[in-house]
Amino acid sequence: MLNEHAYCPRLAYLEWVQGDFRDNAETVDGRFQHRNVDVERGDMPDPGDEARIHARSVKLSAPQLGMIATIDLVELHGARATPVDYKRGRAPDTEEGAWEPERVQLCAQALILEENGYEVQAGILYFVGSKQRVEIEFDDRLRARTRELLAELRHTAEHDAPPPPLVDSPKCPRCSLVAICLPDETNLLRDCADIARDGVRRLVPARDDALPLYVQSPGAKIGRSGAELVVDTRDGEPQKVRMTNTSHVAVFGAVQISTQAIQELSTRGISIAYLSSGGWFYALTRGMDHKNVELRRRQFAAAEVPELALQIARRLIAVKIRNSRTLVRRNASAAPAHSLERLKELAGKATHAPSLESLLGVEGAAARLYFEAFAALLRPPDPAPDGALRFDFEGRNRRPPRDPVNAVLSLGYALLTKDLTLALQAVGFDPYLGFFHQPRYGRPALALDLMEEFRPLIVDSIVLSAINTGALKPSDFLRRAGVVALTPTGRGKFLRAYERRMDEEIAHPIFGYRISYRRTLEVQIRLFARFLTGEIAEYPPFATR
Repeated sequence: MLNEHAYCPRLAYLEWVQGDFRDNAETVDGRFQHRNVDVERGDMPDPGDEARIHARSVKLSAPQLGMIATIDLVELHGARATPVDYKRGRAPDTEEGAWEPERVQLCAQALILEENGYEVQAGILYFVGSKQRVEIEFDDRLRARTRELLAELRHTAEHDAPPPPLVDSPKCPRCSLVAICLPDETNLLRDCADIARDGVRRLVPARDDALPLYVQSPGAKIGRSGAELVVDTRDGEPQKVRMTNTSHVAVFGAVQISTQAIQELSTRGISIAYLSSGGWFYALTRGMDHKNVELRRRQFAAAEVPELALQIARRLIAVKIRNSRTLVRRNASAAPAHSLERLKELAGKATHAPSLESLLGVEGAAARLYFEAFAALLRPPDPAPDGALRFDFEGRNRRPPRDPVNAVLSLGYALLTKDLTLALQAVGFDPYLGFFHQPRYGRPALALDLMEEFRPLIVDSIVLSAINTGALKPSDFLRRAGVVALTPTGRGKFLRAYERRMDEEIAHPIFGYRISYRRTLEVQIRLFARFLTGEIAEYPPFATR
């Protein structure tokens, strides 16, 4: 952490205080290059022993200094010790022989060795990329700088919020936490003079490499074989899926998963979402919750301030109405002028609603108007055969849905709720405490809050496309006792359509770069966290044009 602080104080805070970490190619390669020195090997004799040995992966603490380190390699000759630290890259062409973070980290190891009674005059940085040993002398200046940075790190860790991001720094693109830190985005929203909208770099990956695994076959079993999940269905060959390629697992209905698979998924930070056979999202299995307790404290404190909760709710509902209006305007063959004008008016009313109760009334009025217009947007390519279910839509009904359109809307909203709940917990929020949606047992109110702006853009858009292109047909639904549900085949079609939409790249309306909808959810949630922790003045909702 001292090395990280010397490199970027914000990086050290996010990792050490908030417990954030994410791999990139460089961190994975670094572990690979360390594979030999990470294995404990060789004795570490007391100072004064005249033996000349090498000891690998030596863990030592210095209580007076207040540090602990695992030293890659210690070369011992009697009481004299030389710490050796392995670095994955090439030795830089600098006067000091290495960058300051590496020299400070090595010097800290020397200070720890000295508190344990060893004599240390110099250390070695071994750069794997260029196979060079660079000797670093521990002079008074480097020792003083190491202690200074250690004091800074401790002082920074005592604060409730991280240090500000670096401004337009070349360090950011190679940082594994850049998608968590959001340096350029945060600086832009903080009105940093050195960051213009067209100067925001797309440092966030455009889309996730890992994808969800959906298992919906009744009686299917999910087990583990090494680093793979094995899905065994009743009517097919077992299928294997690498856990490194899996973002989370979603199981529908009567699907079993082994304890070994649950343990490994939890260890890897891969969540398991449980949905009923009808698509109702009701449970979640994950590893230990995110350690960012300060964010949850801020969330709970904000929810207790009625004015702040109302301010947040206004912005979310206003942008939901604007996005709903945009969907109608884009997809109507003849734009319903009255509905568009009325939705625009209601968006303005939502912005100035005097209470949550009045805001709820505005939201309800906008929803009724929107779904009236939504019905006219449904244009299935083929007429339904006699006796088949029709894509008639007369407004929202749910729990249970009574027509095919409401069945797919409900499934889509359940999937989006699931994805937002997973993302909220990954960032450190409590998904059950919201600002517009009030707490109710078992309801992920914050996920429902942040879902408002994305309902029309993701779910409603998918439903329109699936029906109007004929991807979903009347035969993909069944009716029982007045309840309409998707068949397993129909649900599979919708899941594929949903994932295609989540993987689709769109231009972020504020930052200008292109990222997927799934990545956009995470960016928006992290910006919401920045707002609650005071790093930015307002939460910028996602409003498409």
